[in-house]
Parts: sequence; C-alpha cells; structure tokens
Amino acid sequence: MKRVEDYVRTIPDFPEPGIMFRDVTSVLQDADGLQLAIQGMEKLLEDVEYDVVVGPESRGFIFGVPIAYNQKKAFIPVRKKGKLPCETIEATYDLEYGTATIEMHKDSIKPGQKVVIIDDLIATGGTIEAIIKLVEQLGGEVVKIAFLMELEGLNGREKLKGYAVDSVIKYPGK
Repeated sequence: MKRVEDYVRTIPDFPEPGIMFRDVTSVLQDADGLQLAIQGMEKLLEDVEYDVVVGPESRGFIFGVPIAYNQKKAFIPVRKKGKLPCETIEATYDLEYGTATIEMHKDSIKPGQKVVIIDDLIATGGTIEAIIKLVEQLGGEVVKIAFLMELEGLNGREKLKGYAVDSVIKYPGK
C-alpha cells in the first residue's frame, strides 16, 4: 500500500533555483492520496479534546472541513481581508516580500473553546502565528496544530513554540 508521501509531487527549482516545491495538488487529485492525507491528519488528533476546527483559506479548508465533518465538529474559516461578510477581527503578518492580513468572524470562537488549527503546510509559520493570535483574542485555546507537510529547514515551529504542533510528512530543507 502506498503512503501519502508517495502522492506528493516534488518540483525542483520552483519557484526559484534551489527550492524543492512540494505540490499538494497531486495528493488532492488522487482519491487514495486524499483519503490517506485526511486519515493521517486525523490520526494526529487522536486523544486531543477539542470543540472546533479552524483552517485558513484555501488549503486549510480542503483538509479542515472533512476532518471537522468526520469528527462532528464545527469548522471556522480564516480568510483574506475583505472576504467575510460579518463583523471580523484581523491580524497582519509578514510575508517574504510584504505583509498579508487575515480575518475571522468576531463571533466564530466562543471563550473557552478548545481549537485545532489545520493546514496543508508549515513553512515559516507566519500564517498560523497570526491565526493563533485571532483565536486567543476571541478567548479560544489552541490545543493542537496539525499539518499535512512540514518544511523543517524554514524553522516554522520556532514561531509556534509553546503549542502542540505535528505534521504527517516532514521534509528536511526548504
């Protein structure tokens, strides 16, 4: 039987020389790969008590929604600024070249709720660090952060110190 790693396509020198791009779309476009990815991420959540799943657009939606559905939990979307229709809170974080702002609905997390954050990839950790700030601003407690893939060479875990972080697949380097 194949492992989820077997479905990840690696593209050398993209988007620039020296980068090994780990393409999640090759996992998504294969039914077995997608099932293995969801199952692997759910396994990371065994023995974790939580109330809601939070995921950033767009790939956090892809993996977070089926996990929330399977576990009978609510799913809370985190979106780019200006995409949510109700009152929001926001956080701005640094990108390689500039900044980005994300938002959550102000009423999406209730004080005391235990939150799991799901995303496809941890690279530098900036997006998830911003999401943690939003969750905590609303009174939620982040009890686990789960990724399908981790690029260990970018040290994203450093920004998430003090939180339970886990990945299905870990790649050395960038």
